[in-house]
Amino acid sequence: MGRTFTKRDIAKQVAGQMNQPVAVALRWVDHVFTSLRETMMRDEENLRIEVRDFGVFEVKQTKSKPKARNPKTGETIYVPPHRKSHFKPGKLLKEYFSRPLNGSQNLRTKK
Repeated sequence: MGRTFTKRDIAKQVAGQMNQPVAVALRWVDHVFTSLRETMMRDEENLRIEVRDFGVFEVKQTKSKPKARNPKTGETIYVPPHRKSHFKPGKLLKEYFSRPLNGSQNLRTKK
């Protein structure tokens, strides 16, 4: 598994870019994440937060599933409708993620 970045790690990066103390940057970063979380937790049916050059956070409602199956017991259960979150990366991230990894071979062959 790769490295895990915490909110404090992000704040350190912001502090370095803004030439500010980490404590100040940590408050900024904390406010941004709190605002995102509070916005996503609103009782709105379909919610979309678009951050240009980064991506889109969406909150969508799922349908109920009256005949879902518990994989452990095999029992048929009812799953009520609920909300789920989704992140769609922006153009820059999407282009970066689509590049081949270093050292990997191209598995697609032309016929």
